[in-house]
Amino acid sequence: MSEDTSRRRSEFSRRGFLAAAGVASVTGLTGCARVFGSENRQVNIAGSSTVFPIAEAVASDYTQKNPTVNVSVSKTGSGGGFSNFFCPGMTDINNASRPIADAEREQCADNGVDPVEFVVGTDALTVVVNDEANWVDCMTVDELRQVWMAGGAKQWSDIRDEWPDEEFKLFGPATVSGTFDYFRETIVGEEENHRNDYSATEKDRTIVRGVRGSQYAMGYFGFAYYSENPETVKAVAIDDGSGCVEPSLETAKKGTYRPLSRPLFTYVSKQSLADETVRDFVRFYLEKAATDLVSEVGYVPITDETLEENLNKLDAAVEDVQ
Repeated sequence: MSEDTSRRRSEFSRRGFLAAAGVASVTGLTGCARVFGSENRQVNIAGSSTVFPIAEAVASDYTQKNPTVNVSVSKTGSGGGFSNFFCPGMTDINNASRPIADAEREQCADNGVDPVEFVVGTDALTVVVNDEANWVDCMTVDELRQVWMAGGAKQWSDIRDEWPDEEFKLFGPATVSGTFDYFRETIVGEEENHRNDYSATEKDRTIVRGVRGSQYAMGYFGFAYYSENPETVKAVAIDDGSGCVEPSLETAKKGTYRPLSRPLFTYVSKQSLADETVRDFVRFYLEKAATDLVSEVGYVPITDETLEENLNKLDAAVEDVQ
């Protein structure tokens, strides 16, 4: 990792600096409804903690170029953002680490919100263990299922006899998280429920601290949070039947990191695109999603083809509301 990349990543994580400098406002959104026609130049974003690093970086770049605009970015989880902020019409944009659900689309429709979907990157969802867990480097999809399904394994030796007779200490995203939804669907499967006896949080760095604090711990989150901490936690390679593959930007881009590579989304309210500030920011966001800014925060940028598709979709949505 270059010094410039490390420095930039550090800058994005210093919320106090960003707020003090007027670069980006990273705040909670409770009670923050958008007022159309207001003279305040405001863009409100909630949703996925996985996509948050992209949105935060984009907001930082955008407000440096447009200092009179306030871009508020909040981590609420994909589902929490949809149900509590975006679909009720309180935010313009909702980041998501999985596609919007049918029930969420219905909630949006009931409130006159029309979500427009854009792909903004690719993630290598990463399973991590303590750096001192020298007995494990790779796990199969079925072994992960045994760990994370309700009523599943209690200790490491339940998975493989040669592993320690020690109970798991598990850390993961809360149920409002799109990462939780994706992992449950992809690893646990429809036949089983995700276990609930684990430390759940929407703060990914709390998962890092939890795994770092116990030799027998395991957790999972977006690759960006692993890429910040490669010296303190260890990524587990995944074997989907084709051999062990480690999570990385390269394996996610190639599609060889299966089944945990996944697209990342942002959803924009079509109604918010009637506001010139919002549509200018969204265009900037989509264009930045095709650049190294995305790889610098730990994800794979979108292709030129996806960018063109996004911009065509944006133009069509803008035309509908003008």
